[in-house]
Amino acid sequence: MFDRCPGAADQRTPTLTIKKCPQCGEEVEVFSNDFKVPCQKCGFIIYNDIVSCVQWCKHARECVGEEMYLRLMEQHEKMHPVKK
Repeated sequence: MFDRCPGAADQRTPTLTIKKCPQCGEEVEVFSNDFKVPCQKCGFIIYNDIVSCVQWCKHARECVGEEMYLRLMEQHEKMHPVKK
């Protein structure tokens, strides 16, 4: 049993990943709680491809907190709109 959810650790304490901009090759810093980051050199938008447990875990709201939960879900819905 865990004291805290290990899946939400990247949301509470973000980790850094360096990605290469596909447009110009510049290195771009993307934190685990970022959804998208513009390249500082050319402005190309780099998206974070990490799937968050917040999208599916029934304990997510209490685990990451109300504010972070709403922010993450809002961004997820913008990036993945539900087709009607």
